[in-house]
Amino acid sequence: MKTNPDFSIENNIDANLIAGVDEAGRGPLCGPVVAAAVIFPQRNIEIPVVIRDSKQMTPRARAAAYDWITKNTIWAVGMCNPDEIDELNILWASMRAMERAVGGLGVQADWCLVDGNRVPAGISGNAIVKGDAKSLSIAAASIIAKETRDKIMSDLANQFPQYAWDKNAGYPTKSHLQAIEKYGITIHHRKSFGPVKERIKNETAHD
Repeated sequence: MKTNPDFSIENNIDANLIAGVDEAGRGPLCGPVVAAAVIFPQRNIEIPVVIRDSKQMTPRARAAAYDWITKNTIWAVGMCNPDEIDELNILWASMRAMERAVGGLGVQADWCLVDGNRVPAGISGNAIVKGDAKSLSIAAASIIAKETRDKIMSDLANQFPQYAWDKNAGYPTKSHLQAIEKYGITIHHRKSFGPVKERIKNETAHD
């Protein structure tokens, strides 16, 4: 049975400003990895929208939640572009994006709840596996991160319509892989990721 996240974890921590931190875009072949940090200044409030793991929400519900969260919380995003992902690898790029998100909040978070099993070096807090299903702060961050990244990929799709990034968000779908095969790669592709690396190798072999 699915349970909606709540503030149980936050309320058991002796701290005032608690940031939920999550990222979106570790798996795609292109575009940035985007992290978000969200602080609820008040936790004893009525929330009129559904806030849960962004992957379990419909686009419409996610958009409504994004709108409410951005108007009623302290939030920030941070990201790493494809060049940084290739340089650092996706794990460490995700960590850096999270650090940037927390650093961009404009206030000092007393404690951070980070989705996953690792806390970035520059952040004080603890990691929570499947945290976006448990903590409202992390779930809110997952929504901000996903909506932000989807918007970036949708905007890029206007420049590169052949890859259908507005539909696949850069993930290695069959149509995306076929488009890479047919049209090659762009500056937005991650050169260290398997299918992209393979395409570069094949192009080099034919030069």
